[in-house]
This record gives sequence, C-alpha cells and structure tokens, in this order.
Amino acid sequence: MLIQRVHQSLDLSEMLTTTVAEVRQFLRADRVVIYQFLPDWRGEVVVEATSWGCPSILGKVIYDPCLEHLWHLPYLQGQVSMIADRETVSSSCYREMLIDLQVYANLVVPILQRDRLWGLLIAHDCTGPRQWQPTEIDLLQQLATPLAIAIHQSELYQQVQQLNANLEAQVLQRTAQLRQAFEFEAMLKRITEKVRDSLDEHQILQTAVQELAEGLAVQSCDTGIYDLQQQTSTIAHEYVRSDRVVPVQGRVISMADYPELYPTLLQGRWLHFCWRSPECAEKFNIRCIRTYYTALVHPLVDDQDVLGDLWLYRIGDEWFQEDEIRLVQQVATQCAIAIRQARLYHATQAQVIELARLNQLKDDFLCTISHELRTPISHISMATQMLELQLQRLGLLDDATAALPQALDLIKQESQREIELINRLLELSRLEAETEPLVLSTLDPQIWLQHVVEPFLVQIRHHNQQLIVDIPADLPPLTTDFADLERILTELLTNAYKYSPAGETITLSARLLTPSTDLDGPSSETCAETCAETSDTPPRIASSALQLSISNTGVEIPLSEQARIFDKFYRIPNNDPWRYEGTGLGLALVKKWTERLGATIQVNSSAGKIVFTVQLPLQPEPYP
Repeated sequence: MLIQRVHQSLDLSEMLTTTVAEVRQFLRADRVVIYQFLPDWRGEVVVEATSWGCPSILGKVIYDPCLEHLWHLPYLQGQVSMIADRETVSSSCYREMLIDLQVYANLVVPILQRDRLWGLLIAHDCTGPRQWQPTEIDLLQQLATPLAIAIHQSELYQQVQQLNANLEAQVLQRTAQLRQAFEFEAMLKRITEKVRDSLDEHQILQTAVQELAEGLAVQSCDTGIYDLQQQTSTIAHEYVRSDRVVPVQGRVISMADYPELYPTLLQGRWLHFCWRSPECAEKFNIRCIRTYYTALVHPLVDDQDVLGDLWLYRIGDEWFQEDEIRLVQQVATQCAIAIRQARLYHATQAQVIELARLNQLKDDFLCTISHELRTPISHISMATQMLELQLQRLGLLDDATAALPQALDLIKQESQREIELINRLLELSRLEAETEPLVLSTLDPQIWLQHVVEPFLVQIRHHNQQLIVDIPADLPPLTTDFADLERILTELLTNAYKYSPAGETITLSARLLTPSTDLDGPSSETCAETCAETSDTPPRIASSALQLSISNTGVEIPLSEQARIFDKFYRIPNNDPWRYEGTGLGLALVKKWTERLGATIQVNSSAGKIVFTVQLPLQPEPYP
C-alpha cells in the first residue's frame, strides 16, 4: 500500500512526508529522514519523521567526510549501508558525526535516478544499538526504487508546472506588449490624422503634446519652437499632469545656456537622460521641477531644418521604453511635416492675399485713370471733329495725300483707340464689381443668331473669307441677358475674321445639349492637353443647355499660350506685334461676360484651326 501511494502522488513534499512517517512507524525507529545531495556533496535533511523525545534535524545541512571517498561508488551500485552500533565504526570522523546527530544505529538505502545519486533514505535509532533485520532492509530497498521514480515524476511535474507558469507569464507579457503596440499604433494614427487635417501650427503642436502626455502617462509634455537666427527656443505648448511640474509655457530659452543639450538636438539626434544631483540640474533642468526626473527629448526635424523639439518628463528614474521612444520619434516626424506644410500654406496664402491686394490696387488704378482720361479724350475727339469741319470749309483737306489730312486722320484714329481702351477698362471694372443684375429676356436663338451674324457679312466678304452658319431651326427658346451674349459673339467673330488669312473659313454653329448628350469636341484626355477653360467642363451636363461654337481656320494658338489667353492685357507673342491692333482685353471681357451668364467657355486649337465653345444654360441661375 505504501509503495502504491508513492506511485500515485505528484506532490513531492506530501509524498516524502507520508513515506518517512509510515517507514518510521513500520520500523519503530526513532527517526527516519530523506537526505538530498547538494552539488558539493553536502546534503540537506529535506523530510523527517521522529518519535517523541528524539531531537529534530530537519533542514540541517550535513557534510559526511567519508561519503565521497568510501560510499559514493557503493551507493551508485545500490548497496545498503547499516550500522548496528556506532562504537564499532572504524572511521573516527564518521563516528563523531553520528554522535553529533545522537545516532546509535542507522540503516541507509540510496535513492537512485538512473546514474545519479539523488539522496538517501535513512532510519536512525537514537536510544541504543540495534540489529537491523533482513525484512527491514528489504522494505527500504523495495521502497527506494519507486521512491526515486516518484521523486523524478514529481520533479518533472513541477518542471512542467514551472514551464507552464513561465509560458503563461510570457503569453501575458506578449499579450500586454501587443496590446500596448496596438494602443501606440492607434495613438499614432489618431495624432497623424489630427495634425495632417490641420493647417494651424498651434493646433498641431497642442494636439501632439496632449495626446503624448495622456497616452504615455507622463507628468508633462511640451514643445519648443526654435529661432535659429536668435538661437532661442520658445516653449510654445505644454500639457502638465502633475502639480510637481511648474508650467512654463511662453518661456524663451537661450540655447547658449545649455551647451549639453542643444548642439545635439540641432544635429537631429534625440536625448534620453535623468538627473538627481544639483550639478546635473544646472546642465539640464530647463523646467522648475521639485524632484529628480527622467526626460526624453526629440527634435522636430524635416528634410530642411530643425524646427523645434518635444520634451516628455517622468518623475523619478522610470526610463522610457524602446517602443515609447519609437512612438515619440514617429510623432515628432509627423509634427515636423505638418508644421512645414502649415507654414508653407500660410506663406502661400499671404502671397495670394498680397497678390490679390496688388491686383486690386492695379484695377482700382486703371479704373481711376480710365475715369480721369475719359473726359479729356472725349474733349480731344470733339475738338478734332470741330477742327475737321473748319478745315473742310477752308478747303485744306481736299488733298488727301497732304500732311495735314493725314495728321488729322491719325489723331482721329488714336483718339478712337484710346476711347475704346477706356470703355473696355470701365466695362471690366463694372463686371468685376458684380453689382449689376442680369437683364433677362426670352428669344428664339435661331432668329437672334442670324441678327447677330448679319453685320459681319460685309467685313468677312471684304477679307475674302467664307462664313458658315449652322443653326438648327428647332432650337428651344433661350432665356439670358442677350446684350452680354451679343458682346461675347461679337468679340469672338471679330477676332475670327481679323486673325484669319484670306480664303479661310469662319463657322458659327449651335446645338442643343441635354443631360443625356455626349459632349462634342475634344475628349477629356485631349482637353487636358489642348483646352483652356474658364471652368471645368463636365462630360455630361446637369440640365439642358445651348452650345455655341465659333471656329476659324488658317491660324493656331500654341499650346503653351492657351492657358493664358483669357488673362487681362495678354496678347499672343508673334513676329509682328504691330500687325493687329488690340488692347489685350477682349477675351478677358469675354470670360467675365460668360461667367456673368453662368456659362462656360473653352478654347481648342490644333491642326491650323481655333475653336471657341460657349456652353450656355437655357434657364440661367441667378447671378450673384
């Protein structure tokens, strides 16, 4: 039964205690112990069962000087050692050890685990000599083998338990690491989205310091903005979570006062340190913190320069972990990029505002000058007409080849040209002011377009050109400001016959567009390369519209010039700038009139042909 219980037990301590107790009871011995060897051949009494009055030696570490030399090999061979009377022991040192343990007789059986001597099962008689019986010896020998097996199984079980505990601890540690990694990834994503969505430098920095302070549970986080010319750093934003940290937002720090810090940061390298002594505080303690602490400092650096730094503080000597440092590095990089973008955006906006201001000053100046010049030019024109009448009465203009008539004609032509320029400038100012409402009316476009074309028939025939008018008779009524539309078509037709060589063709065509109509003209891909527009031209229209096209052959607008063709005062460069008179305002006015009508205009030029296309809603939306 005892051997069976030994086999069944996996609790080493309980099994050994039960074994020695039952063995002592069976042998009626004073003491039964299990002695486990240590690596240096000393041994410890790990389990003990004693009778009443027998002193305990549990936990005692014993060194047997005879063991290693006399009994090691016999014990490995499974031999049993027995002493009936200590007085018969020949070894004095062994006898003294028995006396010290108050042992008169003992019976020792080795506990073997394969080729390893694990320990000894020992029975002591402490009251006097004793003759050990064969049955007693046989019992201990029979018990030693299952006891060794049970000890080995129990040790294996404990090792498995320890391995399981270690594995569970590793799983928990890895789970915590993964959870922290996911939290850091989510924090980085959240910070990145916030700083990239903002073009406000202050909001970017405040978001970063608050998210880092809360996410990493630090006592304080702040950011400094560098002025590299002044060699200063200003603490622009901070987030404080401890009353032991004094807020210092707005403090200006001279880099020269901290030579241990800023040269490294200006090289784009981060710092991680803590200080406890007054000497360190003088070198590094930028803040007024009432105790020693650990700091992580990372520069805000992009591909151009160092913009500032991020400081994170922890009280005491709690260091920042590698994954925390990596997170701060990534946040610092995102902040540097966002700050650079914000600064570029605001610099661009400032330039745009300044250019708009200068452009408005220019427009105001032109408007003022136009008003100021209009009266004297009108007076000059009237005076020229009166002078012409007087000279005609005197007969001084009869010879058209004489100098006086030619000079008078030149004055009349230049006066008219200046009046036209002034009128166009004033019209442009009026359109840009956007103060006048549309004068809407509804007409039949087929009839009205014929009326618009009629005055150009003589000029086109005079230039030996051909005019083709392609207007369907079933066009629906058109509601628009026909005065502005007539100005648009007049300007485009005038340019067409003015710039087309003799023998070329000018075409005016119209067509109805519906939401299901595929637009003619260049495809979106081609248009991206060859079209200049006043607004984006959609592939399909939202409501019905009238499309008007004016084309002329024999000329072409270079692709490089098409994007600027609607700019004010812009004229396409050519070898003979004086060949065609003009102010450079015609197409700029066309663009403004088109926008006023809620229409779009685009130009396409290739293969010796120019096409202007106006897309006009049949029912315009109110002009702002």
